Amino acid sequence: MTDESTPGSGPVGLDLIAPELLAPALRKLTLAAIGIGVGLGLLLALFVHWPVAVATGVVLGAPTALYAVAVQRRRITVSGTVIHARTWRGERHLDLATATAVEIVVHPGRISRILLRATAGPDTQSVPLAIYSDSGSGRELHILGLRKLADALAGCPLAAALAISGMLVQQLRAEARDAIAEERPLYRAVQLVRARDAAGPIVLSDSDIADLAR
Repeated sequence: MTDESTPGSGPVGLDLIAPELLAPALRKLTLAAIGIGVGLGLLLALFVHWPVAVATGVVLGAPTALYAVAVQRRRITVSGTVIHARTWRGERHLDLATATAVEIVVHPGRISRILLRATAGPDTQSVPLAIYSDSGSGRELHILGLRKLADALAGCPLAAALAISGMLVQQLRAEARDAIAEERPLYRAVQLVRARDAAGPIVLSDSDIADLAR
């Protein structure tokens, strides 16, 4: 049993797809991008001046390689009430206990995303909760992550945070019993927004959250 699957053992990952599962593919992508850039640079060096060949190789290979490296560094975890986010630019921390706003945001589309957005002072952090396709298939935050996130939100004095915590608990129960998509609050939230024919991101209202938490 890993540390993340043991309650109270420390930081719990909040990534929809565990970084360690993506790492092999991202390493291959990085090497492939570097290889393509070097190969094209060497080929062009036969026909143009070497500075131009090198610059072209860098322009073609570097963006993909840098993107793959950046994705490998991304990581979102929660420890207690604090969300930790690591990106290629560094690390950020946001304590939900001191949050000034907590919202559920739905990005509708053929592939719809639903996420938690928390604000504390000038800092804002989003946590992906689920993604769904039009057919109802998708990926949801794992049970331990949901539980830890719900507990962290319960430690926030905001009424909205407590309501969202209740909604996540209902999602947790639905996942635990392997309920169909239509019985899962996160999927119902996406369907709710799709029914409104919204074109852009929608922040769920307090009444929406209350209905989904039932």
